[in-house]
Amino acid sequence: MSIFSNLVAGEWVSGDTSCLNVSPSDTGDVVGDYADATPAQVRDAAAAARIAGAQWAVAAPGVRADLLRRIADEIERRTDELGLLLSREEGKALRDARGEVARAADIFRFYAGEVVRMAGERFASLRVGVSVEVLHEPVGIVGLITPWNFPILIPAWKIAPALAYGNAVLFKPSELVPGSAWALADIIDKAGCPKGLFSLLMGDGAVGRAIVENVDAVSFTGSVATGTAVAQLAAARMIPAQCELGGKNPLVIAADADLGLAVECAVQGSFLQTGQRCTASSRLIVDASLADRFTEALAARMGQLIVDVGPSLETDIGPVVDERQLEKDLSYIALAEAEGARRVTGGEPLQRATPGHFLAPALFADTHNAMRVNREEIFGPIACIIPVEGYEEALDVANDTEFGLSASIVTNSLKLAQHFKANIRSGLAMVNLPTAGVEFHVPLSGMKASSYGPAEMGHHAMRFYTKVRTAYTFAA
Repeated sequence: MSIFSNLVAGEWVSGDTSCLNVSPSDTGDVVGDYADATPAQVRDAAAAARIAGAQWAVAAPGVRADLLRRIADEIERRTDELGLLLSREEGKALRDARGEVARAADIFRFYAGEVVRMAGERFASLRVGVSVEVLHEPVGIVGLITPWNFPILIPAWKIAPALAYGNAVLFKPSELVPGSAWALADIIDKAGCPKGLFSLLMGDGAVGRAIVENVDAVSFTGSVATGTAVAQLAAARMIPAQCELGGKNPLVIAADADLGLAVECAVQGSFLQTGQRCTASSRLIVDASLADRFTEALAARMGQLIVDVGPSLETDIGPVVDERQLEKDLSYIALAEAEGARRVTGGEPLQRATPGHFLAPALFADTHNAMRVNREEIFGPIACIIPVEGYEEALDVANDTEFGLSASIVTNSLKLAQHFKANIRSGLAMVNLPTAGVEFHVPLSGMKASSYGPAEMGHHAMRFYTKVRTAYTFAA
């Protein structure tokens, strides 16, 4: 089997070691063998990025916009191919995988427009004859470190603004999903990206650390523990860090909620994409007057979901990403029962036509917010129902967490909806919608342990990918 190389300083180069990419839907399906970058290659990439980035920073806006449009067009043209690749290596249901690829194309196209929408500011000085301009300039070399759960979407929403705003990029994907990252890097390279401006550096955490040590800013998405380490390393070097981390997101079901809508919000937010989303709703906070009916209806709806191989249009929920994650999910299921939670349905490993990491989505009832399963991020298709007495208690429970990424309420009351949006301590607040579902043209940022640094996506991304300078002019 040939080895997929890293893109370093404009050239595809091999490494000293490599890693097999195995499908979680079929452990006999090897997606490919992907090279691990070396620290020396990271340094070479940074040196090339310094040279190429200086030219890209002053390139005409039309040049940048054209590159991003070409990338978007090629991603869109290859939606089916890339969707299948993504589904094979991550396990995501094929419908979701294709949707992710299409959204990645949308993001590159959006930032092609942002290039020509960039604007500075002009102020009147307090002194006669003096003008003041506020300018946005590229940061320089940006390190981008991305997780495995959205193998092409999250890289897209980091790479596109980085290039749009005039930066060079060192990109490290998760070692669990190098295939989608390699395909995206190949598209960027063949679209005419200047040599050295963009480098793909695959491998483990040692590669990530080397990147942070050689860039001017770093954007990371992943676990709280790793994000904290990244932020500390960046702080030691006095460079900006942007970290999107975990969540323990609440879905509040008010007493007046539409039961059918509440069930669909829970299914979509808690279990689709195998619950492997930082915005997944793992805490279902339900008014006691509705709890029994909601539990019964949700369990019945879960029974209709098809758990099977990712590369199938019939599949609703694919496998867990790998054996370690499956073991972690099963350990939390055992913990929930040990803590006194009642398992309503699911939670058992499943056998399918091919060997894989399949898990029936699990629902627990009779839980309370102090249980570890309601405090710690699990990152799997597991949700716990927490009964409460009234809206005030529901809001208190929803806010009683170290995280603050996304939260939702299902209600027919405008008063409750408005109060919830104003008082929930999370970066995303939803009403009558699942907690999962972020759009690319608006900012994404959490509170508390869920985020560190400026928001991602939309126009707000400029706050991270540029630095601000103030220029004075006196006209004698």
